[in-house]
Amino acid sequence: MRQAIARLSPGYFAVVMATGIVSIGLRDAGFAFASRTLMWISIVAYVLLFALFIARFTRFRHEAIADLRDPAVAFAYFTVVAGTDVLGVRLAQEGLPVPATVLFCAGTALWFVFGYVLPWQVLMTRDGHPILARTNGTWFVWAVASQSLAIVMTQWAPLLGFEPARWVGVLAVLAWAVGVILYAVIGVLVLLRVVQFGITPAEFDPSYWVSMGALAIAVVAGAGIVGMEPTPMVDAVRPLMAATVAIFWTFCAWLVPLLVGAGIWRHIIHRVPLRYEAALWSMVFPLGMFAVASIAMGRIDALPIVEQIGQIALVVAVVAWAIVFVGMLQRVGTVMWRTLRFRA
Repeated sequence: MRQAIARLSPGYFAVVMATGIVSIGLRDAGFAFASRTLMWISIVAYVLLFALFIARFTRFRHEAIADLRDPAVAFAYFTVVAGTDVLGVRLAQEGLPVPATVLFCAGTALWFVFGYVLPWQVLMTRDGHPILARTNGTWFVWAVASQSLAIVMTQWAPLLGFEPARWVGVLAVLAWAVGVILYAVIGVLVLLRVVQFGITPAEFDPSYWVSMGALAIAVVAGAGIVGMEPTPMVDAVRPLMAATVAIFWTFCAWLVPLLVGAGIWRHIIHRVPLRYEAALWSMVFPLGMFAVASIAMGRIDALPIVEQIGQIALVVAVVAWAIVFVGMLQRVGTVMWRTLRFRA
């Protein structure tokens, strides 16, 4: 158990992200019971992970700080921000404004703290190894966290008065724009890493699916901002966002076969074993996010084919979630069994 906590992946809050977004997708598709079931699973996972992360920072501070300064894993900590925001949005949809507001406040605070402190820790710390060589798919979670904040602002605005809503509109547009720019910059860095240093099948882990999920969440965030009540900032960018989200969605759709092909290249051609790892949740979240983005865009813009694509993607996301969830339970069960045997 101690070893499991010491080696706990910084990106494990992707469990909450993935479970929360699949729950939202099921709700949008009309499966209320299944959606609520996953909502409660995401709540339990959120509480347990927070306890485990606190235990890790308390008892294994050296390992936790080392992860904060490691370019290969540090940006996975942004899953804490995105997981908090996704769960808050799901609770708001369930008609629970008080806990949702608490999570909205926590997610906003975490976004500001992580958004400025964590990249500084990574980019300004030198350990003798090139940072570019350790750029990977987890860096896209930085953009996901920013877009998740934009979605939070679209959910928060109706709960506030007119004057606070104006400031919320500014923050929503700011978070969306920052997320888009970060996506472009990170995309260039990852491409440069692949061109300059190459990438092995073992290194091409499921976290690279976030490159698609980061654009899908930008679609949902942009559509939410377009649908916000009129404010000066929102009105200024509404036409641009309405056109941009459609372009982002088409690029998401283009990325899906590319990522599937990369998985075939990794697991079938080069026979990298397909076993449970925390990074698999970083694949489930983009699948769920693409489904939610497609359903939302299809309904808003009256595009039945896009909504049908979203419904198919939702089925895939649910199946992927179930498989990865079973794998996680098996891993947890193995750790618990070994702990009990050791104590015995």
